[in-house]
Amino acid sequence: MRSITQLDLQYAHRFYGFKGEAQYLHGHTGVLTIEVEGSVNAGVNMVFPCNEIQKTAWEILKNFDHALVLREDDPLLPAILDVYEKQGIKDGSPNNTMKGPAFKTELATAYPDCRLVVTKETMTVEGMIKIVYDLLKYSLQGTTQGRYLTGGVPPVRFSM
Repeated sequence: MRSITQLDLQYAHRFYGFKGEAQYLHGHTGVLTIEVEGSVNAGVNMVFPCNEIQKTAWEILKNFDHALVLREDDPLLPAILDVYEKQGIKDGSPNNTMKGPAFKTELATAYPDCRLVVTKETMTVEGMIKIVYDLLKYSLQGTTQGRYLTGGVPPVRFSM
């Protein structure tokens, strides 16, 4: 059995070094599907409460929503940060309230105050799924599991 939830994410990015249309800065609305597979827990009659999956995932993934996602070697990155500095928004703004905690992994670093995520690889759908999996693989088994699940770690799948 599976518990499934979806999150909508809107973000801007580009494929630096690509020779097609995607080399230009452009935006997407992506639907991220998260599936947690396992045995049904009799106490809640589901594998994992979908609202808990959504809350746990959104706490981290809201850093991607309405964010600019650039590869770490993209020459646009220093230019963007320079403009943000000149505007006085590089370190945040009172209007920037939809942000999650900063994070740094081998694949990506989030700078929530300036709505920026810097990635090691070009953020294709496959790249996004790798980043999301890396960020959430333990979150969906941590404290939430202790409240709702017993036994081993449930398999988690992501798709966009």
